[in-house]
Amino acid sequence: MIPVNVVTGFLGSGKTTLLNEVLRRPEFSDTAVIVNEFGEVGLDHILLEEVSEGVLLLDSGCLCCTIRSDLQETIRDLYDRAKRGEIPEFRRVVVETTGLADPAPVVSTIAAEPVISKHFRIGNIVCTVDTLAGAQTLRRHPEAIKQAAVADRILLTKCDLSDEAEASALEARLKTLNPTALTTSSDGHNFNADVLFAEDLGSDASRQDEVARWLSEEPHDHSHYHPHDHIEAGDTVTFVLRYDAPIDWTAFGVWLTALLHAHGDRVLRVKGILNVAESDRPLILHGVQHVVHPPLHLPKWPTDDTSSRIVFIVRGLAEEQIRRSLQVFLDAAA
Repeated sequence: MIPVNVVTGFLGSGKTTLLNEVLRRPEFSDTAVIVNEFGEVGLDHILLEEVSEGVLLLDSGCLCCTIRSDLQETIRDLYDRAKRGEIPEFRRVVVETTGLADPAPVVSTIAAEPVISKHFRIGNIVCTVDTLAGAQTLRRHPEAIKQAAVADRILLTKCDLSDEAEASALEARLKTLNPTALTTSSDGHNFNADVLFAEDLGSDASRQDEVARWLSEEPHDHSHYHPHDHIEAGDTVTFVLRYDAPIDWTAFGVWLTALLHAHGDRVLRVKGILNVAESDRPLILHGVQHVVHPPLHLPKWPTDDTSSRIVFIVRGLAEEQIRRSLQVFLDAAA
């Protein structure tokens, strides 16, 4: 399965700078990058040749192409051309969204289209956040909050230009918003490419370490939010549901399906490790809005703690509301 990584982030947050660096690096020679417009990423100095209309082969070995009519068609076309030998084979795809875009539809495109989902899987959602303007952007623009909330990786950009104290405060704000995302930084040229685009839950090589990492960073302090607080429609909150006893996977699956059917647009992210009654191996759950990835089994528990832990990032929903509804389903299955 070829991973599709999504690069999101608000206007001016550094997505283009990140993509330019990716396109220069020889270690990304097996990567296909999909952008809206070639002109936005300034490819003249790294262009090798145009292998077909809308598809460029770069001197690093990368492919770069523009979205034709829609993303589904573009991905299918790239795959078919590579199989026919018209363009080089690629083992990774990076898709850039526009600055105001919601990354969730890109995830849905990969998961829902039968031909694409047979050959491709979602990798990491990488969100760039400008350390100079990020705090103000999060206050003023709900799109920026959602981009950060659904991310697997948050890249703080322009760190060479920002005040260290302001950057630390911004990182703390992002950690409160999305505690399981790995946050790293860049001055425009230096960043860990493997962390951003290679190490993810879908990779067999890194899955165990990835789960152990985000479990260690799950929110334990709920002082920023109380479950009986009045929740406004635009409030984004993060919380963990924990269950010590094994849970019924069928009941949980029915409940989650019902929750997402009713409130999928407000369930920004869900991640969990489940101790299910039907298996002695932990089950990994992760989803973005309406899209839940196929559950994954780990060969063993990352730690001695075998309780089920489910991290929710939601907008306009109360923790107690979700906790009570799940308990109804679990009680019925007991």
